[in-house]
Amino acid sequence: MKLSDELPTDHRLATVYRIGAALCGAILMVFGSLGFANQLSFFDTDGSQIAGLTSNGLLSLISLLVGGVLIAGAAVGGNVASTVNMTVGTLFLLSGFIHLFILDRSANILDFSMANVIFSFVMGLLILTFGMYGRVTGGLPHDNPYWRRRHPEQASAEAAARRRATAGVPLRDGSAQTLR
Repeated sequence: MKLSDELPTDHRLATVYRIGAALCGAILMVFGSLGFANQLSFFDTDGSQIAGLTSNGLLSLISLLVGGVLIAGAAVGGNVASTVNMTVGTLFLLSGFIHLFILDRSANILDFSMANVIFSFVMGLLILTFGMYGRVTGGLPHDNPYWRRRHPEQASAEAAARRRATAGVPLRDGSAQTLR
């Protein structure tokens, strides 16, 4: 059984995943496009600024590619968008930590500054939050597919009770319950 089979395409969580992926992807696409519009050289580390962040052609290309991945995830929607958001968000956080340690070193080929590191952390947390929404919490509603996946016995018992209720089958205590 696949988890994607349990989440209908019109489930309200899919909208959150799609909006998050599309919004963050659009931001990255704009940043990458501005870098190419300013004709930044590919491996230049002279501190050229785009929208308050240092950038070069390589960072602009990576921004366009990652933005495209997020927008593609938004187009597919559902669990794909959620998984793409969580993966990209995690990569942004890792990038922030890595670049924090290589600031002002020759290994900083993406020309990151402290503002870029902070942006990477904030964007990573934002994308990650969109991806985890409705998947990771202790208070998920019982109709949530992720709750059902984590509590299969209770979900089966609740589903059986719903089937009995709709069929008018007697419950354990001998009473019959039907939905109106």
